[in-house]
Amino acid sequence: MIELALQKQRLQLKSAEQRGELMAAVARLAPAFAVVDGVQDGFRWLRRHPEWLAGGLVTLLVVRPSAVLRLAERGFFAWQLWRKFSEWRTSAAATPFKALAGFRRT
Repeated sequence: MIELALQKQRLQLKSAEQRGELMAAVARLAPAFAVVDGVQDGFRWLRRHPEWLAGGLVTLLVVRPSAVLRLAERGFFAWQLWRKFSEWRTSAAATPFKALAGFRRT
């Protein structure tokens, strides 16, 4: 019984030490988490106030129309590429060995 109590105590001390190490590791990551939280807060604010985003886009369109059109063209291309990749990934996942069926050993 005494041996079990000692083992329990050693495990509790080890757990406390590991919790301390974990908290120190998390504390080093706190600045990165703060940046991510700030970015998330910014996106939430923009979601609640879309008029600021629309106003900024209109202003940019008036000041630099060619840059906006070029950016829209690139965005459209990226969207098409993403759609095609998603379709390919879905079809490849449905038939994983279909592409390999055409290969033969010689």
